[in-house]
Amino acid sequence: MPLWFNGPNIGKIAYFCKSYNGRKTMGIIPDKYIGEISRRAGRHFRKTGKTGQEAPPVNGWLALSPLLLFLCLYLVSSVIAADFYKVPISAAFLIASAYALLITRGKSTEEKISVFSQGAGNRNILLMIWIFVLAGAFAGTAKDIGAIDAAVNFTLSILPGKFLYAGLFLASCFISMAIGTSVGTIVALVPMAAGIASQTGTDIAFMTAIVAGGAFFGDNLSFISDTTIAATRTQGCTMKDKFRVNIGIVAPAAIIASIIYIVYGLSVDTSVAAGAVNGVRLVPYLLVIGLALVGINVATVLAIGIAANALIGFCSGAFSWVDWLASVGSGIGSMGELIIVTMLAGGMLEVIRSNGGLDFIISGLTKRISGRRGAEFSIAALVSIANFCTANNTIAIITTGGIARDITSKFGLDPRKTASILDTFSCFIQGLIPYGAQILMASGLSGASSISIVGNMYYPVLMGVCAVLAIFFRLPRKYSR
Repeated sequence: MPLWFNGPNIGKIAYFCKSYNGRKTMGIIPDKYIGEISRRAGRHFRKTGKTGQEAPPVNGWLALSPLLLFLCLYLVSSVIAADFYKVPISAAFLIASAYALLITRGKSTEEKISVFSQGAGNRNILLMIWIFVLAGAFAGTAKDIGAIDAAVNFTLSILPGKFLYAGLFLASCFISMAIGTSVGTIVALVPMAAGIASQTGTDIAFMTAIVAGGAFFGDNLSFISDTTIAATRTQGCTMKDKFRVNIGIVAPAAIIASIIYIVYGLSVDTSVAAGAVNGVRLVPYLLVIGLALVGINVATVLAIGIAANALIGFCSGAFSWVDWLASVGSGIGSMGELIIVTMLAGGMLEVIRSNGGLDFIISGLTKRISGRRGAEFSIAALVSIANFCTANNTIAIITTGGIARDITSKFGLDPRKTASILDTFSCFIQGLIPYGAQILMASGLSGASSISIVGNMYYPVLMGVCAVLAIFFRLPRKYSR
């Protein structure tokens, strides 16, 4: 008797046996097993009371409650403590994850943990963890050879103090547009931004948010961004056409953000004497940015950067072999909580999905759509909530893209604008959730709490506002039939 005929699987095929016992089974199950299956199914039912039918689904709001519990635990506890650095985000996720498992019905403890583990070990989660590990090793070794200090001094020497904020923001926009990844931009620029903040006395969370915010500009618009590819493919439009619509929606947000940073720069004294620039120690950062610009995978870029740090460190006498290993280990160790949080978030969100939380949202938002404006707002709400529940803007677009295409066809929307709505709102939400990969990466590299970074994210908020106004006022006119 095959092993899969044992335990809970017997209950699942009990009804099959009841219907087909004594009949031919078309070769699906050999006849010689039918009698034994029936006997085992009967014993399974008498022992467990389970017939093999699926347990009633968890109520939609109950399925989503772990996410709400996490937000309440983290935010309320931080407010009570009057310090967002005192409350570990990992502890809030652990409690919310345990609660998510407790409310799951119709599964054994082993099955619940299996669902959680599938989310925590998802290939996208593991890829992100590898990037976190490499980013930590690169940042640790770069700091120890003096590369961060060199990059900071170089930036301070070429950017006027009054335009430092705006300059960093525009640099982040340009690099993210060129390389198509917000994570790669954050890895390249956040350590430098944190170093500038330390030298100029500026709030680290604010400086980190400038870079992180600009990183979402390219994530939203770049032709090689995962979100752009997902949005255009699901809606059946070209990247060129989507870009034309999208730039019309978010360009005002980028301009307003730049003006805000210029005004902030004029109102404070950010000037500081730049130290001597060591050109050799600038090489790792220039190498990372240059390789990213030509389209090399971010993990490969970081690995090459680590090797460059090692070579410069050995040749300059900055550290020995053992010191280098210690530097790598220290850098990876600094990402420890970030890695744990990423896995806990992935596992909890998979449990929410398994319990029907995402399906509940989708069905609820597509029931009462009226008019083209309402259809566009429904698409925006769908991808926003999906992103809120998955913490991955690309996955959110893929999850809701098919439904968005159906709505587009039914209400006569322009697919190019639908693709822009999907991409813009997913990036908007991704830039404001403290458990998203980009914010967690920025937090790990700068040492600022994720919630304090989110509180300074101007561009994503402006991007969301402009997108809402574009739907409400039917803009751009050419693409809003």
